[in-house]
Amino acid sequence: MNFTLRQLSYFKSLSQHRNFGRAAEASHVSQPALSVQIRSLEEAMGGALVERRARDVILTPLGRQVLEMADTVLDAARSLDRLARDQGVGQRSLALGVIPTLAPYLLPGTLANLRARDVQLTVQVREARTERLLSLLQAGELDAAILALPSGAADLVEVELFTDRFLLAGSAGRLAQMEAGKAQLRPSDLRTEQLMLLEDGHCLTDQALEVCGMQRAAPGINMGAGSLGTLSRLVAAGFGLTLMPELAVRAECEAAQGLAVQRFPNPEPFRRIGLVRRRSSSGGEWFDQLADVVRDVGEAIVQDSRKVAS
Repeated sequence: MNFTLRQLSYFKSLSQHRNFGRAAEASHVSQPALSVQIRSLEEAMGGALVERRARDVILTPLGRQVLEMADTVLDAARSLDRLARDQGVGQRSLALGVIPTLAPYLLPGTLANLRARDVQLTVQVREARTERLLSLLQAGELDAAILALPSGAADLVEVELFTDRFLLAGSAGRLAQMEAGKAQLRPSDLRTEQLMLLEDGHCLTDQALEVCGMQRAAPGINMGAGSLGTLSRLVAAGFGLTLMPELAVRAECEAAQGLAVQRFPNPEPFRRIGLVRRRSSSGGEWFDQLADVVRDVGEAIVQDSRKVAS
C-alpha cells in the first residue's frame, strides 16, 4: 500500500476547505507539510487529484473517485480504532444521534436506563437536525438515530417507537381568545399571522405546517426560534401561538412561566418517533434493546404529559 491514512485525511480536509492553507490549519499541520503529503498521495494514485488555482482547488475526476473511496477507508479506520480502544478497557460503545426537539426530553431517561442495563457501555451523543443525522449515519459516524418518521432516506431500518401528539400552546389569554366562539378548535383554524415556529430546517416546523394545512411560503409565519425552549418562552409571553409536542409539554410548562396548552379534538395531530440504523449494519440484540429503552422512556413521558394537559 503506497498511501497512508494521514494522506487520505489531509486530502479529505483539502476537498472540504478547497484551500491548502485552510486545510492545513484544520488538520493542525503546516501548509508545506500538507502539500508534501498531497503530492505523495497523487504520486501513489498516478495522477493529479486537484486542480490548483490561486486561491482554491477543484477536484479532478480522479480526485472525486479517490475521495469517495477515502471516505469509506477513513470511516472504517475510525470504527476499528474505536473498537480497539473499547476492547482494551473492556467497554462497549454506542454512537447515537438525536434531533433537537427530542434530545432534551428523551436523553436523560434513555442514558440513565442504558447505563443501568450495561455499566460498561459508553454512549456518544450527537444532537443535530434530521438531515445532518442521516448524513452522519450513512457515513458510519453514528450507529443509530432517534428522529421523526419517515426519515425519507434509503437503505435504513426504521422502527416506530411511539406517537407524540401536538397540542396548541400559548399564553392563557391567547388560548381563551382562540376558544371564544369555537366549539372545537382545530389546527386548520389557526391563521398564519398567529403562528410561531422553529427556524427553517427543523423537521418539527415542516410537521406543524402540514398539520395546519399551510405552505412554507405562506406570509406572516414567524419562523425565528432556534429551540423549543425559546419558542415556549416567546408564546408564553404572548407572542403568538405554536404547536407543542406532547413530549415537551411538562418540561416546557415548568420552565416557561405563563405557558398554557390545550388539546385539539380527535383525531389529534401527531408525529411518529422512531429509531433508525443502516440496513448494512449488524442489527439484532443491541438495536432491539435500544429501541425498548427509548420506547419505554418516551411512552412514560407522553403519558405523564397527558395528566398535565388532559
